[in-house]
Amino acid sequence: MSERSDPSALRFLIGHELRVARERARVKQSEAAKAIGCSQPKIVAMEAGKYLQQPDDVTALLKLYRTDVAQIDRLASLAGRADQKTWWASFSEVLPNWFKTFVGLEGLARGQFIYQAVTFTGQLQTERYATALHTGSPLVASVDVPQIVRARMARQRITDEVRPMGLDTVIEEAILHREVGNPDVMREQLDHLLTLIDHDHIDIRILPTRTYAHAGNVGEFTLLHFDEAQTVGYIEYPTGALYLQDYDGVAVYETLADQLRTAALSKSESAELIRGRAADWK
Repeated sequence: MSERSDPSALRFLIGHELRVARERARVKQSEAAKAIGCSQPKIVAMEAGKYLQQPDDVTALLKLYRTDVAQIDRLASLAGRADQKTWWASFSEVLPNWFKTFVGLEGLARGQFIYQAVTFTGQLQTERYATALHTGSPLVASVDVPQIVRARMARQRITDEVRPMGLDTVIEEAILHREVGNPDVMREQLDHLLTLIDHDHIDIRILPTRTYAHAGNVGEFTLLHFDEAQTVGYIEYPTGALYLQDYDGVAVYETLADQLRTAALSKSESAELIRGRAADWK
């Protein structure tokens, strides 16, 4: 599957860019509504991603905002695809509402950067590691664990044969030592990392415990990169998530990502460290 369609995720991306373009042009929502012959609440809903933005409306609004032709064509193209079916519909019952937006965005992304300090990211997890991670969690009903794990495996696009998603991740060394499940599960998980790290589009780097990086003070975060939309930042907490879309906020996290990459071991050094730790899990 080359792309995971999700209308709500597309509306989310389009709505944000419409709002940013309008605010930059200093156009009021009431003025935008008048320009396309609709009510102001409709403009509010379009910008919030709660309403299906039609290509003609998107084009008219962006022309009103004096947006360049390339951006108009890009967003109109996105709007034209925003009525497709949601790929993760069969997993809907086990995905929290606040997480569904991320799953949709992840399915559309061409790549992502992830900083992990506690566990391996879902894109890297084996089925057994994911199962052990959720079993006994106070946030997950035991009956839902198998379906949650199936959803997590279905999300993994980094080994997609048609259009694999690029993955750039910095992982705290402590995760290699933190037992999830049992030693056999950990050995399998680390062997899986060693298989993935050989791919050119996957960059796994370990941040050694002995190394202090100021960027590491911020906690875990993700940056989602798209071909036809602006980068989105994602910060998760146990019962929800924060989405960063403003340019200044995303730029801060881009800088933090660069600092983490610089502080981390090289790809080859990271592979050697993972290999050594995998041998220890016997």
